Amino acid sequence: MGLYDHFILPRLLNAAMGTKPVRYQRKKVVPRAEGRVLEVGFGAGHNLPFYDPAKVSQIWALEPAREMRVRAAERVAVCPIPLTFLDLPGEQIPLADASADTVLITYTLCTIPDVMAALAQMRRVLKPAGRMIFCEHGEAPDESVRVWQRRLTPAWKVIGGGCHVGRPIPKLIADGGFHIEDIETMYLPGTPRFAGFNYWGSATKA
Repeated sequence: MGLYDHFILPRLLNAAMGTKPVRYQRKKVVPRAEGRVLEVGFGAGHNLPFYDPAKVSQIWALEPAREMRVRAAERVAVCPIPLTFLDLPGEQIPLADASADTVLITYTLCTIPDVMAALAQMRRVLKPAGRMIFCEHGEAPDESVRVWQRRLTPAWKVIGGGCHVGRPIPKLIADGGFHIEDIETMYLPGTPRFAGFNYWGSATKA
């Protein structure tokens, strides 16, 4: 791991994931989580303030980057919900089959190298009656924006920790074996359009 990935990238991600528009998106989706929750791509714990302790009994926080887990420490310390870190990548979720009531992913699918393998793992650990709650940025509906997404993704991946700004989120979720129950979309205000088109909603096992 280079100096950029070790010192600079965690600071950039922590700042970007804590902006007001992104916090507002988290506030929309995280309270829907219930039971035993697997959060894939926990990062610095920005979702923690929005969990409902009356509905959630356990959080498995999957975050392979030690630097992000360190940055999450203060938020974890005041979290009233029992939380366990999992330090493997999303393609290797170390949980038993059908062990999670909720899988929560927020701004995660853009960075996972083998996203289909990770979705297969999420489907495996989700209970038959469980639910995936998602909030992701991805492919824009406007071709003029998609052109810039294609142009900028190679450089953006380098500076953004592997982030693909134009992944087709609904298709990925469906191809991963999920049925989308509800979905909303919009460009986040105050965010560059090439990186600001958001999808959020819920899905069940197909």
